[in-house]
Amino acid sequence: MKTITRNILAVITGWLCGSIINMGLIQTGHKVFPMEGLVPNDIDALSAMMTTLEFEYFIFPFLAHALGTLAGATIAGVIAASHKMKFSLVIGCLFLAGGIIMSYMLPEPIWFIILDLLIAYIPMAWIGGKIVDKISNS
Repeated sequence: MKTITRNILAVITGWLCGSIINMGLIQTGHKVFPMEGLVPNDIDALSAMMTTLEFEYFIFPFLAHALGTLAGATIAGVIAASHKMKFSLVIGCLFLAGGIIMSYMLPEPIWFIILDLLIAYIPMAWIGGKIVDKISNS
């Protein structure tokens, strides 16, 4: 397989796998910490409820963002034919862009926005890239 094709496949696969993990953890969070009367896919209802939520309701979204990014970045790095760390960081940037968009769409607490945007994306992608480096050098 050509290098460019494999690198494109790395980004697509990393993004899809990371997104699946992200959504799985979000859905798990809704089961562990149910929000009475909320339809999970109703962004307007979620926005209205967001200001009333306590700390525990933000645990699974943070884990979803961090672990989805970590897994996606690791997968992209493993699949990439070259520049493995760069492709891991591309996944981090894609997920960071999604996190920024969600920060504008939902009235999340400032502490969560700061924690989420600073820790859950680029650092997790970097760790994913480092995992790939260790795997490749073993």
